[in-house]
Amino acid sequence: MLLLFTFEQTAAPVSRGFKSEALLEMNILEALIFGIVQGISEFLPISSTAHIIIVELLLGYNFPGLAFEIYLHIASVFAVILYFRKELWAVITGFFSYFGEKTPANRVHFMFGIYIIVATAITGVLGIILKFQVVDVMKTPTFIAAALAVTGAALILIERFKEYGNRKEENMTYLDSILVGLAQTVAVLPGISRSGSTVIVALWAGLERETAVRYSFLLVIPAILGSTVLAVGEMSLEIWAAVGTVPLIISFIASFIFSWIGIVWLIDFLKKGRLFYFAGYCFVVAILVYFFVQEVPPTV
Repeated sequence: MLLLFTFEQTAAPVSRGFKSEALLEMNILEALIFGIVQGISEFLPISSTAHIIIVELLLGYNFPGLAFEIYLHIASVFAVILYFRKELWAVITGFFSYFGEKTPANRVHFMFGIYIIVATAITGVLGIILKFQVVDVMKTPTFIAAALAVTGAALILIERFKEYGNRKEENMTYLDSILVGLAQTVAVLPGISRSGSTVIVALWAGLERETAVRYSFLLVIPAILGSTVLAVGEMSLEIWAAVGTVPLIISFIASFIFSWIGIVWLIDFLKKGRLFYFAGYCFVVAILVYFFVQEVPPTV
C-alpha cells in the first residue's frame, strides 16, 4: 500500500482515459475488479498502490485526484478496525486509563499507542516532504516492476531471520517505532509494499511475528485516515459521477470483504513462515509488468 497522500494523480491510461468533458461510468465488472484488487493487495506484502495503478493502466482509467483510491482504502480501514476491534479497543482504553491508573497493563497499551503515534508522525512528515519529490517516472511500468522486484528480494531475505524475533508489545522501544515509521515512508514508492516493508522491518528489529503484524495493521488506520483528511480538497462530485453509485457500492463492499480475507491470509502465512510465496508472486508480476504493460501519454 501506499500512503495515498504522497501521490497527486494515478498512472496514465492505456486505451481509455478519464475526461472531465465526457465522463465514462465504470461498469459493474470493473468496479468489482478494483475492489477485489485493492482489498487483497492492501495487507498482503505485494503493494496495493502498484496493483491499483496496473489495473488502471489495463482498464484505461486515469482518475483525477485521489478520491476513488481513498474511497477504496477506507473500506480496508473498516476491515482492520473490525478484525482488530478487541486489540484496538484495549490500546485506546489502556492508553487513556494510564493517565489515571498507571498499572503495568495500562502502561503496555499506553506505550504501544505512543509507538503508533511516533511511526505515524514520521511517515506523515516525511510523506508530505516526499510528495513534492515523487515524479512521474515512479509511476511507470518500469519503475513499478523494479520496486516489486525489490519487495520480493526483501521478503526472501527476511525469511532467513524470521525465527529471530521474540519481543512482544511490552518489549518494544522507540527505536522500533522509528524504524517502522521510516519503512512505512519508503512505501510511498509504488511497488514497495507498506505492509511488507513495515512487517519486514519489525521482524528484523526483533519483534515476534504476531506483534509485528498487529503493529503494522493498526498503523494503517491513522495512515489512511490522515491521507483522507489531507486529500479532502480533491473530493468532487465529478469523480462520483464518473464511477457511478452502484459501482461505488460494489467496489466498496468488495474492497472490505477482500481486505478481511487479506488480513486472515497474511496472518496465516506468517504463522507458517511462507513469505517466499509472496516474493515469488512479486517477481512474476514485476516481469509481466515490465514486458507486457505499456506506458502511454496521459490524456490532456
